[in-house]
Amino acid sequence: MYINASLSVESKIPMAWRLVLPRANTKTQTLNPFLSLFFFTSPFSTSFLVTKTPKKLKKRKRNKESPRTKHVQSNPNLIPHFERIVERDSYFRFATKSKTFLSSQPEHVLRLDDAGKLHRELGFPRGRKVSRSILRHPLLFQTYRHTDSKMWFGFTDLMEDLLLEEQAIFNSMESQRVTTVRKLLMMSVNKRIALSKIHHCRQIFGIPEDFRDRVLKYPDFFRVVVEGDGRRALELVNWDPSLAVSALEMEFMVDEDKAKRAFKFPVKHGKDLDLDFDDSRKLNLLNTLPLVSPYSGDGSKFDVWTLEAEKYRVGVLHEFLSLTLEKRASIHHIVEFKEEFSLTRHTYQMLLKQPRTFYLAGTEMNWVVFLKDAYDENGVLINKDPQVVFNEKLCRLAEMQEMEPGFCL
Repeated sequence: MYINASLSVESKIPMAWRLVLPRANTKTQTLNPFLSLFFFTSPFSTSFLVTKTPKKLKKRKRNKESPRTKHVQSNPNLIPHFERIVERDSYFRFATKSKTFLSSQPEHVLRLDDAGKLHRELGFPRGRKVSRSILRHPLLFQTYRHTDSKMWFGFTDLMEDLLLEEQAIFNSMESQRVTTVRKLLMMSVNKRIALSKIHHCRQIFGIPEDFRDRVLKYPDFFRVVVEGDGRRALELVNWDPSLAVSALEMEFMVDEDKAKRAFKFPVKHGKDLDLDFDDSRKLNLLNTLPLVSPYSGDGSKFDVWTLEAEKYRVGVLHEFLSLTLEKRASIHHIVEFKEEFSLTRHTYQMLLKQPRTFYLAGTEMNWVVFLKDAYDENGVLINKDPQVVFNEKLCRLAEMQEMEPGFCL
């Protein structure tokens, strides 16, 4: 009965789309005609149909750029001469760090085998041979075989003479460096800073390697104390009101309008006010002024998210950069004084909000902040400290493969 019914249904279906009937159950020898409606066959092949997008037509997903390689500034805001200064520092990293490290070694020499293990201290790429970096600066560094048949790495005679010249600069500028350290202590929270932190950042301030011994000559200004964690710190002895004047305050007395434009703390307002440029500027000045002096006291007393606290932190960083030799500092130098200057982890975003005064170069992970007004339109520092002039001469010598005729030492 069921077999006949299914055959009658099948006969009414066109040949091209005829149903494939399932085999009858061997026990009952019956077929379900309704089940057979779900099994079709077609004489046409469907293998030519594209069911998946070919790999060559798929849109490639761009990998998110790492903060290690992503630049802080985009093309419209990029200032090339500041970026070139950061690249120059990277190029001379080996010459700078090796000079510092070798100067602290007995006889200013180091076994070449030992030097190959000190990539961090000497500033050459990890996994590379140190000899390749030495050959890049033949006027400053040399290798030689000692009587013990070992290869040694040290300074050339020219470099030894340059170190004596630098030592003379340290001696002549000692009083200015003392003033710099006093101002740093006056800005700090407890009027003290760990000696290790000053030592780590000494080069950006022009402070000599032996400053720990030199500060002992000024008991009226400093004293060395031992903190609770056992670290030795430098503490301010006497507060000097004449030093408690920031660079921005001195600029205000010379050019008031320029000082007013240094920072901007805009007032949020609706479009319904319909303010023109001048009215908006006047409204913002009400919010921006008065600024908070970096020498006004303990920065931790301000509520972290208040406008006064942000003004204080901006003022501290401006003064900090003003005390450096080249009016710039890297993230590593700023983070070193995070507790002393009551800085927060939002310092990076805070600096980006003040593009009139600060310029951040480099990458998001390793950025350098510049005081823009300290440089001319060609990226040349306007007022150069004697130590800066010496450093520039050292860089020129580091680039040479042989002494150029007429070069003035």
